Order: sequence, then C-alpha cells, then structure tokens
Amino acid sequence: MASYKSRTKRPLLPKASLRDVRGMWGARGERGVCAFLKFLPRHGANMPMDEALHQRFMREAIELSTSNVREGTGGPFAAIIVRENVILARGTNLVTSTNDPTAHAEIVAIREACRTLGSFQLDGCDFYTTCEPCPMCLGAIYWARPKAVYYANTRDDAAGIGFDDRFIYDEFPRSHELRKIPMKQILRDEAFVAFRAWMNKSDKVTY
Repeated sequence: MASYKSRTKRPLLPKASLRDVRGMWGARGERGVCAFLKFLPRHGANMPMDEALHQRFMREAIELSTSNVREGTGGPFAAIIVRENVILARGTNLVTSTNDPTAHAEIVAIREACRTLGSFQLDGCDFYTTCEPCPMCLGAIYWARPKAVYYANTRDDAAGIGFDDRFIYDEFPRSHELRKIPMKQILRDEAFVAFRAWMNKSDKVTY
C-alpha cells in the first residue's frame, strides 16, 4: 500500500484566477456559498475533467452574453480566453455602446488577454466564444494564435436572429471592382517604400 505522502490527491477545484478565488471567499453568507457552488464544474461522475472544464468556461461565456443583452451594451455575444485553466480575459460585444464596429466579443477579449500577458500572441490559450466567429474575428483569432477555439452557436444560428455575415464570405472571391464596397488601388510604388524599410530593418519584431 502506498504511503500517505506518496498518494496523489485529486484536486477539489481546477486552477482558477486569483480574482475568481478571492471574490468567491470574500463573499459572505448564502451569497458566498452560492458563488462557491457555482465555481465548481458541473459534471457527472463519468464526464472527463477536461470536458467539464470546457463546459464550465463556456457556461460563463453564455452567462456573459445573456447579461450583455439585458444591460443593452451590445449584441448577444461573449468570449473568454483561458490559459492553464485560468481566465485571462472576458469580452462581450460592445459595438453599439462604444460606437465601434470592431468591438466584437472576441476582439475585446483578445485585446484584454494580450494586455494581461504582455504579448501579441495567445500561446497555449483556449478560446471560448458563444458563437462561431465572424470573418473579422476569425482573422483576429488566427493572428493571435490560440491553442484551440470552442464555440456554441453557429453562424447559421446568428443569421437566424439578424447577424448574417454570409455576404462577407461571398465578397472574398469577387474582383475588387465588383465588391459592394468598391476597392481601387492607387500609389502602390509610394506605399511600397515602407515595405522595403521593413524588409531591411534588422531589429524588427516579426509576428
């Protein structure tokens, strides 16, 4: 029989951010108990721990998206970025409240996570978003390079409530002059000066 010291104990809780833990234990009475129970991953005896964690993080993102609708700060979308089971960033859609058409939940979360990490890449991070990313957010996610993306609603689900980005995908293969917003090239030679400077810069930080 293994000695007491050599036994491996299964942790009661997954790793959490200090903010989550302090906020939980700092609460009082029934409110504190509810916060503690809510923090525990909801999983059955046969559910793998990884799957339980994925569901816990997605449920938090879903709750954020629902709150965003109630508060009227933007569309019904939210995203959470996690590394080593610690939440680095949360983001909700803030387009209408900030007058910023790029303030999608994924973009907001990426910006916060990168500030937290002090990096322009999300190495080793898991990305949870309540809806399949739009073309803009998908591009940003690829530039940020997280480890994996988990989504809940599909882009068809989004189209069904008025968020249809299919037309953007349709624009990609069209010639520039036939796009709904026409694109015309001017002053390439002058603009290429900056590209040459970048190619010749010995201390550039690539990304």
